[in-house]
Amino acid sequence: MPQSLLPEFQVSRSDREQMLQQRGLVVWLFGLSGAGKSTLANELGQSLHKAGKLTLHLDGDILRGGLNQGLGFTKEDRLENIRRAAEVAKLSVQSGCVVICSFITPLEEMRGLVREIIHKDDLLEVYVRCSFATCANRDVKGLYKAAAANQVANFTGKDSLFEEPKIEPGLTLNTEKLTVAECTQLLASAVNARATILPGQ
Repeated sequence: MPQSLLPEFQVSRSDREQMLQQRGLVVWLFGLSGAGKSTLANELGQSLHKAGKLTLHLDGDILRGGLNQGLGFTKEDRLENIRRAAEVAKLSVQSGCVVICSFITPLEEMRGLVREIIHKDDLLEVYVRCSFATCANRDVKGLYKAAAANQVANFTGKDSLFEEPKIEPGLTLNTEKLTVAECTQLLASAVNARATILPGQ
């Protein structure tokens, strides 16, 4: 749609942020299945909620049951999965919401797509780092066992590539070396630095 035909809304993003007393931000956690993305997203959400901040959590598994239902795990479907999620996050951040996204996002191409859709000032990329071996040992969802038995197609890290970040993310959390509490503290600190409106602003 041409820019001139887009609707002009009377309530601006700034108005909403001032009402909420927070800045909109997309926190995009990426890493292998089992690295701790959803755990940290939940912990961050609780921490921000207790601090009086409005949040929205977009999780890859949940979106595949609704908005992204029908998408598989081919490269093309994964790109579309990420594109849709990023577009929802982009819309939500306009409300002043802190949008917490937890998606494997295995390829640099996919992370680049997120950066294209979400403005850099609105995006905090967080690499939840953990080795394939440790994730397989945790195997919270039983996916690694199923993948080893060839019951899961295009499994990330086994059949499908996971690329280490070539562009330095805003934050890297190594869940093999740090506890959940330590990671949450670092994550919350980084988010609060970006999402807090200082007096007089």
